[in-house]
Amino acid sequence: MPGGLLTDMYELNMAASYLRRGMTDQATFSLFVRRLPAERGFLISAGLEDALRFLEDFSFEQEDLDYLREIQGYGAETLRAFADLRFTGEVWAVPEGRAVFAGEPLLEVTAPIAEAQMVETAMLNHLTFQTSVASKAVRCVLAAGGARLIDFAFRRTQGVETGMAVARAMAIAGFAATSNAEAARRHGLPASGTMAHSYVQAFPSEEGAFAAFAADFPDRTIFLVDTYDTLSGVRTAVDVVRRLRLTGPVGVRLDSGDLGALAREARRLLDAAGLRHARIVASGGLDEYEIAGLVEAGAPIDAYGVGTKVGVSADAPYLDTAYKLVAYGDRPVMKLSPGKVTLPGAKQVFRGPDRDMIALREETPPAGWRPLLVPVLVNGHRVAPGEPITVVRDRCMSELARLPAPARALRAPRPVPVEISPRLRRLQDRLRGTLSEHVDGHAGPPLAGSW
Repeated sequence: MPGGLLTDMYELNMAASYLRRGMTDQATFSLFVRRLPAERGFLISAGLEDALRFLEDFSFEQEDLDYLREIQGYGAETLRAFADLRFTGEVWAVPEGRAVFAGEPLLEVTAPIAEAQMVETAMLNHLTFQTSVASKAVRCVLAAGGARLIDFAFRRTQGVETGMAVARAMAIAGFAATSNAEAARRHGLPASGTMAHSYVQAFPSEEGAFAAFAADFPDRTIFLVDTYDTLSGVRTAVDVVRRLRLTGPVGVRLDSGDLGALAREARRLLDAAGLRHARIVASGGLDEYEIAGLVEAGAPIDAYGVGTKVGVSADAPYLDTAYKLVAYGDRPVMKLSPGKVTLPGAKQVFRGPDRDMIALREETPPAGWRPLLVPVLVNGHRVAPGEPITVVRDRCMSELARLPAPARALRAPRPVPVEISPRLRRLQDRLRGTLSEHVDGHAGPPLAGSW
């Protein structure tokens, strides 16, 4: 999708002004999270794949230009410039699936300033939302203690296309399957699904519904047992499995009530019937807190279907992200607004044994530290093809294994400390002083070449 109008109106106004004035120098913008939500000790980076696809496709179609001319009153010179505009810059980014913390750039864009300005909105949209969902989903993975997790979020995501992004973000975080058939096809994910309560109600009896479904889908026979009475439903499922002599995977899904107590009784009934291989799936308004409670109570649940609360990241439905200019031409820049002071210059993040360091891009990491941001787009084109979700998921799992326990905690987590390199701090202090002189009416010499 070309996406020229997938931006905020003020981005177009600024870009038009830059172009009119011949301001075409390279600008670097940094996208970061100002602060973590209260119950997050870390975030999992996600959304980069969609962001890069947007940048590669960025352009204005004729109908976009017609709208800007007829409705917004843009002049012919500006429209000609927009018609020729493509994203020609570069992007450094944290790979998807990597753990990140407040203040650290998830992505930095360097391009002629009009190009870099116009893509701000889409960059923020893709990375902010998908990172928030992946970060919520991975907490469910931590809580589940190895149980299988299935994405049930599609019907409650805030938009159909959003559901595609949610399914991908949850897969990155370690969910094993999705109920979203289109997302499964598009992203190459395992699809999962059995029956709803309406299916059971459509038959004269629960037994009739279970028997019909087992006959039609013998390889996916998970019975939804709580339409009428949960434990009676489990007994009916056992009778159908025995009568039809089902040999494939079988199980029951619990979707309401005291899931822990019902799971224990269901397990007893299944085992007594010789169905020790039958799985128990739980669903119904679950998130990491409910899952952790069930695991801690020893509930014999093999898999969890998780939907609404993760699909909208219910307890932290947004991240306080920003996309700020940090350099223009050969001049590093910063913002001095109270509570929103920025770090100047193109940057890198180094990960050490027990802390991270935000540094200038060209700095050398301390021994044993590794850089997080890598070049992913050069001259408007990807450096490499998009990564398979399996690769990103493996990276995420490796990150979880390395995170200290206080950062992984579900309640009152403690993030890994993030420090600023001495060189970057000196640049910030120097630039702050220069800008303060300008604000006070005592213009000093421009700061340049001091990276």
